[in-house]
Amino acid sequence: MALHVLALEVDLRIPGADSLKDKRSVVRTIVDGSKRRFGVSASETGSTEAHQRAELGFAVVSGSAGQCTEVLDAVERFVWSFAEIEVVTCDRHWTEVDR
Repeated sequence: MALHVLALEVDLRIPGADSLKDKRSVVRTIVDGSKRRFGVSASETGSTEAHQRAELGFAVVSGSAGQCTEVLDAVERFVWSFAEIEVVTCDRHWTEVDR
């Protein structure tokens, strides 16, 4: 049986953020909301000092590749639902471990 790991990297622009406090408020809402709603691991992974840019990472682990895909599809829709951000890129990365 295989263990499937799917990671999602999202690069964002936050045009209305005039300070790191503004940016972190938006980022925290997305990261905390995705953890709570979808049970994924999530964090800000880059562009931490830029006011209007953020890189976020999300990951899910499952015995089923389909389950991983469904969860991160939902996370991606959740991220896109925020009107105050612009999604620049979304990239997915698979890892499979045989047990």
